[in-house]
Parts: sequence; C-alpha cells; structure tokens
Amino acid sequence: MISLAELQRRIDAGNLSADAAIGRSLEAIAAHEKTIGAFVCRDDKARAAKAGPLRGIAVGIKDIMDTADFPTEMGSPIYRGFRSRGDAAVVAALKQAGATIIGKTTTTAFASSDPTATLNPHNHGHTPGGSSSGSAAAVGAGMIPLALGTQTGGSVIRPASFCGVAAIKPSYRLLPTVGVKCYSWTLDTVGLFAAGVEDVARGLAAMTGRPELLPGSAVTTPRIGVVTQDFAGAPEAASAEALRIAVAAAERAGASVRALALPEIVAEAWRAQPIVQEFEAHQALAWEYRENYAAMAPLLRGRLDESKGTPPAAYDEAIKIASRARHALGKVFEDVDVLLTFSAPGAAPKGLASTGDARLNRLWTLMGVPCVNVPAYVADGRLPVGVQVIARFGADAQALAAARFVEAALAGR
Repeated sequence: MISLAELQRRIDAGNLSADAAIGRSLEAIAAHEKTIGAFVCRDDKARAAKAGPLRGIAVGIKDIMDTADFPTEMGSPIYRGFRSRGDAAVVAALKQAGATIIGKTTTTAFASSDPTATLNPHNHGHTPGGSSSGSAAAVGAGMIPLALGTQTGGSVIRPASFCGVAAIKPSYRLLPTVGVKCYSWTLDTVGLFAAGVEDVARGLAAMTGRPELLPGSAVTTPRIGVVTQDFAGAPEAASAEALRIAVAAAERAGASVRALALPEIVAEAWRAQPIVQEFEAHQALAWEYRENYAAMAPLLRGRLDESKGTPPAAYDEAIKIASRARHALGKVFEDVDVLLTFSAPGAAPKGLASTGDARLNRLWTLMGVPCVNVPAYVADGRLPVGVQVIARFGADAQALAAARFVEAALAGR
C-alpha cells in the first residue's frame, strides 16, 4: 500500500515531487483498476496542488459525496450522469489542504446493501465489504494513499477490516455531512481509509485543521477494556483469533487489558439502531422511493418495504434509548481509556452477493464514538481481519493514539 505519511516526509524533504507522488497513484491505478474495479470515474491526467499539507496525495471519494469535477451517481441509475454545482464540505476541506481528488469510488446504492462489482484486493473471490467498497479496495490494492467513505451501520470499519487497511469512523459530526447523500442523519458519518493509523491521523488532521490528532513522539500505554458484544451474536473463528492476537500483543507491550461487560441499556440501543436507521431512511429517500420505486436497488427496496409504517412513537423511543445508552457508555470510559473489540463478524464473505454484516459495528455508530480499524490477522485465503479501537465521544486523538499502540504491538509480536 502507499503510505500517506511516507509520501509527506519525502515531499517535505525534497526527495519526491508532489506531481511524482500523484504519478505513482496514476501508475498503480492503471496497473490494478481493471481487475479490482474500485472507481466509478477518475482523472487520468490529475496533477498535484502547489501547496498544502496534502499536496501530492491522491484521494478517492465515495460516490455519494458531491464533487464539482465529477458526476455523483450514488450507485444508482436514478442519478446516472448527475453533477452537482459544488463540492461536499469534506471534499472542499481536502482541496483546501492541497489534496488531489483523483476520482469517485464505488458505493452500494445510496450507501445501503446492494453489492458493487468491486473485488477484494487480497482475494478476488471475496467481497471488499460495503457500502464504501471502492474506497477500501482502492487503498488496499495500493492504488491511492487516502480515500473517503461513510458509515451508517458499519460501512467504514467493516470494509477496512476486509481489505486490510486502517480506517477511522470519527466522532459524530467531526466531519460535516453537508453535500453527502443522506441515509440517516442520526448515524451517517464520514470516515477515512489509509494504509496505517498514522496515515489516517495525518489525513484527518489536515482536513479538520486539528494538529492534536497528529501522532506524538511519546507512546502512551493505554488502559484497554475488551468487549465482545455478546448481545450481537458470536463472531466467526477468524475474528475471535484477531481479537485474541491483538489482546496478547497489547499485553506484551505493557498495556493494562481487562474484559468488560457493557450495561444492559447499551444492548437495548443495539437492538434499537435499525429502527432509527430505517425510519430516517424513509424520509431521506422519500423521493427516490416514491417516484423511482422500480429503479431502486432490490435489497434496498426490500429493506424499505419491510420497514414501511414504523410509527413515530417507536422511533422516538429508540432515540431516547440511544441517549441513555450514550450516557451509560460514558461512565464505562471512566475506568478505561479505550475499548477493543471485533471489526467484523469474520473475514470477508466469499462471493459478491453480500457486503457482510454490520452487527458488530452498528452500536458504535449509534453511540457516535470514534472507531479505528487496525489490521490484526490474516485468515485462510489471504483474507485480512481487523480489530477496532474505540474511545469516548470527542476523544478522536486518544482513539488514534491507542490504535497506533495496538498497531505497533502487533507489528512487534
């Protein structure tokens, strides 16, 4: 993979020009894109910006985010050829930081569950995950050093796990969703994919103007609470092994690690999350569902059919449960710095019929807390499996620092 941090160091030292860095991505795309199919459209003549911390960094944008220079088709024929007048706020932030938007990456229709044709870069017979399929695969295949995705259930952390890349789903609204097609305004969160945790941190710091997100020279040994989300069902053997390996590595590196049980209200919030998600989706996609029903992707259309008629009272109660659960989760962090848990139920499923299951991600999206995927294990078939490091709401710097600790511990095991 292409390391954003290494590119920045070489550009700053004068050992690599920003245009040469962009050229490296263009060459990698030319070599791998025909096989992987990560892009919807791209600029084969892209050039680097003259200034900014992300000059020379080629970025892929999930195709539900508005881009003035490319169509935004949202994985649906309903929007074929659609072009917005301007950029989504996060795209504008990347350009302001000097990044080069090299193209739009594949997404499931409206960031839901109907698979794309994108292949997993590590095993072409398996899904790269979704809904941020193209972004995760493009980074995992070594085509670009940075990509944007979104998570409503598990669409950043899960494909990052499947494709063997680092990723962050930041705290809710750290990154604005203005200009991003809405599915659920309570849940939708813009996230980043990159080769390693430092790369993700540098990208997020540049986009937000928050230098506190950058890695420090001192490594702090975190207090880690391990949670297994038993209410969400048992993981497959590959994910269980990934967590076991990560726990053992963190303990050897000196971290304080202990198992934690989550309060019952948190389990209730996990059960309530689909009510919030689908109730809001009916409003966010009301025009598409009413006026373009036949053109809706079949899995998404079926999901909306099944959830039609959810009473507002059920939604209101689910929102109240989520609020109580966030308060209870805040108290859990009084005893630990971060939580460590599964990134996905297992390795990437075989075939392209499914993008995988979000059952081990959706709670954390509803809680709005920062989550960082760290690759931890390679299962049979060369399939990567990650673990996720989770911090309290607003503690994105702490989540990134602890994830770097776990990443380093795994590298040294």
